[in-house]
This record gives sequence, structure tokens and C-alpha cells, in this order.
Amino acid sequence: MRESLRKLKEVVYPNIEESHWLSNLEATHWLEHIKVILAGAVRIVEKVECSKTSVVIHCSDGWDRTAQLSSLCMLMLDSHYRTIRGFQNLIEKEWVSYGHRFQQRVGHGDQNHTDADRSPIFLQFIDCVWQITQQFPAAFEFNEYFLLTLLDHLYSCLFGTFLFNSEQQRHTEEAQKRTVSLWSFINSQSEEFVNPLHVHYDTHVLFPSVSIRHLQLWTSYYIRWNPRLRPQEPLHQRYKELLAKRAELQKRVEELQHEVANRASASLERARSPTPPTPAIQTFI
Repeated sequence: MRESLRKLKEVVYPNIEESHWLSNLEATHWLEHIKVILAGAVRIVEKVECSKTSVVIHCSDGWDRTAQLSSLCMLMLDSHYRTIRGFQNLIEKEWVSYGHRFQQRVGHGDQNHTDADRSPIFLQFIDCVWQITQQFPAAFEFNEYFLLTLLDHLYSCLFGTFLFNSEQQRHTEEAQKRTVSLWSFINSQSEEFVNPLHVHYDTHVLFPSVSIRHLQLWTSYYIRWNPRLRPQEPLHQRYKELLAKRAELQKRVEELQHEVANRASASLERARSPTPPTPAIQTFI
């Protein structure tokens, strides 16, 4: 995994060789790894949802591939985990509390970039989530900027959420007292991370395609710092504009519904009012 990511970085930065782009990307095997992880998660979802079978997820230690597969299949099975708060709960439960070794895998506080224990396990998980959001753009409450923010602060060390290797170390180092949670930062400005296309369905189970033809390189993350790319409008700014437009349209719909209700009420009142008697007509000869 580490070597695959290194090759990908060489392909996308600082120069992109246009003439051999697809072959160079294929040689990194990065999307092949993403495909295998997604295929494993989809297989679990099929067993649980379609065959009604219990599944045991297990790897050698339980804090790398296990966390990837368990959190992805929960994301596909339960719409709660596709919300902003629900996704936070998912990461806290399946990654932080269960002891994924962030310090060891990311290399916090360690300048040895050739350390054999470093591996982009959590990055692959977020990449898989992004792949699913591309296939089901209305199924998630959070937007792409939310995922980018998570990965930025996975490495920034500005928050204590992804520091240390276990709950025991976080407790020993008093991380809750000495650091701020990333979720506090995100929840204080949650409107920045809302997907304007989101439509909530309680029982909507996702079955993403894992064919390599449907997988893409996440250019907004891997190539965003390439100096040869023209700066583009930040996507989250467009999200905010769409949310404002949606709020405006929703307000107009409510006004029209209120107007229709008033007219219907007035018509009902007129129908219930007694009809005044018709005056008798006298004929004089």
C-alpha cells in the first residue's frame, strides 16, 4: 500500500505526463487496491442484507482491514452513517475506539518516512467513501469538502482525534484535556459540509459497482496541489450557493402551500355558509 501511494504521488506531482497518463496510473495499482476493498465490503453487505447471514470480519490484528471493511459495510447498510454526525460516530467507533494505530500508520511525530509500519489505511477508507458518493450523490448528507477536511487534519495534528495508537494512550496522555476534537471544529460550521443534493431514505441500502470501469482517481485530493493545474473555484463554495438556492426555493414552496391552504379553507367556509332564501316574486295585474 505504501509503495502504491508513493508511485501515485510521483505520477501526479509535480508534473503530469499526459501522453502516458492512463498507463502510469494503472502501474500504481492504487485503484486496484480500492476495488478489492470495496468488493470485500459489498460481499459482506450482500451476505447481511440479501442472505440474512451473520458475518465475522477478521484480519491479523483487527485494526487495519477489519476497520476498513466493517465501516464501509455499515455505511452501505445504514443511512444514519451517511449523515455528518453519523459518519463521525462511525469513525469514533470503528477506528478510534477500536484502536486503529494512527500514530504508527500515519507517522505522527516520526521523521522516518521509510518506516515499514506506515501505511495509508485510513486514506484508502476515505477514498472508498468518496467512490461511493460518486455513484450515489444524493445518498450522503456530507459533501466532498467534508472528506477533504478529514484527510487534511489526519496529517495536520491540529486536533487530538487522530493522535496516538489506542484509547489507552489517549487516556494516559490526557488527550481530551490537552487537545481539541476535530468534530468540535466541524460541528461548529456544519453548514460548510452539507451536500445540497442529499435526499434521506431510512431503508436505502447501497450496492456500489466495484468494476474498475466505475472507479475514478480522486483528482480533487491527489492532484489539487499540482502547480500546473489552474486554480478552480472551491467546490464547497458552489455547495453553499446551491444550499442557499435550495432554501430560497423551499421558502417559496412553503409560501405557495400556505396560499393554497388559505384558498381551500376560504372555499370550504363559503360552501358551509347557509344560502339566503330567494325572495318571492309577486305578480300584479
